[in-house]
Amino acid sequence: MTNLKVLIVDDDPITRNLLQKRLSKEGYQTELATDGVEALDYLAAGYYDVVLTDLMMPGGVDGIGVLEAAKEANFKTEVILITAHGSIDNAIEAMKKGAADYLQKPINMEELLLRLQKIQNFKSLLKNASDLREAMQVTEQNSSTTIQNLEIMVSDLENRIEQIRSILEDHQLSAEERIGKALAC
Repeated sequence: MTNLKVLIVDDDPITRNLLQKRLSKEGYQTELATDGVEALDYLAAGYYDVVLTDLMMPGGVDGIGVLEAAKEANFKTEVILITAHGSIDNAIEAMKKGAADYLQKPINMEELLLRLQKIQNFKSLLKNASDLREAMQVTEQNSSTTIQNLEIMVSDLENRIEQIRSILEDHQLSAEERIGKALAC
């Protein structure tokens, strides 16, 4: 599976750029939004595997608003909230609304990378399960068709055998005529 596409949403340019540099270095595809309003535009325009958003942002759309918009845009999008120590209760409330996880500031990059890897592994498992389900459906459909074809062939063979039996048991015909007609079936 290719690396995740991550939308980073934070009003602090230092945090935003630090996250982008580190995640890009690790192979993640990243895009930046300076606030929640800009994040909504990004979410409306395309799909993101993960949205990494600050919980508290100015401008009318906070991290909860970004979370709700991300889930509305695509339920498969996972959201990780970044929160200051004092807003952990808010982060827990956000988890109840569908956030995948939350991180406290200052962000421990190794912890973030671990959580992104867990999300990537989970998405990979879901894709594999979906692929297997699709393969099973194709196999079941092919098996059903094969069974139907075999049943038709068996029915045809049974009819031919019955015709041959009738011909061979018809003693009004000579043995040569019976064999000739049986072979013609």
